[in-house]
Amino acid sequence: MDGTLIEAWAGQKSFKRKGEAGSPPPADRGHPPVDFRGEKRSNETPQSTTDPEARLGKKTRGQEAKLGYLGHLLMENRHGLAVGVRLSLATGTAEPQAALEMLTQPQRPRRITVAADKKYDTHDFVAQARARHVTPQLAQNTERRGGSAIDGRTTRHPGYATSQRIRQRVEEIFGWLKTVGLRRKVRHRGRERVAWMLTWAVAVYDLGRICNLAKARAEAPA
Repeated sequence: MDGTLIEAWAGQKSFKRKGEAGSPPPADRGHPPVDFRGEKRSNETPQSTTDPEARLGKKTRGQEAKLGYLGHLLMENRHGLAVGVRLSLATGTAEPQAALEMLTQPQRPRRITVAADKKYDTHDFVAQARARHVTPQLAQNTERRGGSAIDGRTTRHPGYATSQRIRQRVEEIFGWLKTVGLRRKVRHRGRERVAWMLTWAVAVYDLGRICNLAKARAEAPA
């Protein structure tokens, strides 16, 4: 499982400080000047007037924060198909929360494993995953305070290394979604519409993937 930032259909100039609704209109209505110099921007100060549900977010340190949403995928590792998709507001806790939603199943016949990167390596996520009969095989974040939430009881098994290798294939799905699927920057506004379009694009990816798998199986020597 993994998540990615999906740019909203809103620009930085649509940001206005909350409470400025009654301020006089700018002289240039087409390209109004916006000056946030010296001001620390966060989702608690300005808000987009174009898409109020979009939030400032970024995936890695050093990147520019952009208005957007977080898309989340759960991939099965046998055929590389997406079996779960979510869209959430771009908050710091959205990825583990969405992951637990996708892992929640009332009647799971047997225990399963799930692989993910370092940002999921927290004691709370590991405990909640295990409560759902899921064994977390996460990349260890040894630099966090208190160390990694998983230890040698998980990492010693050969399946752990396999999961860590195969989990990176989820990036292929994100790559397809942002290029072929045109989901790098959405053309819709509002969380509900963006979520619908993301789900639709993931379904198209899976259909194409299934067709390719079926073709490869048909052409394989007996």
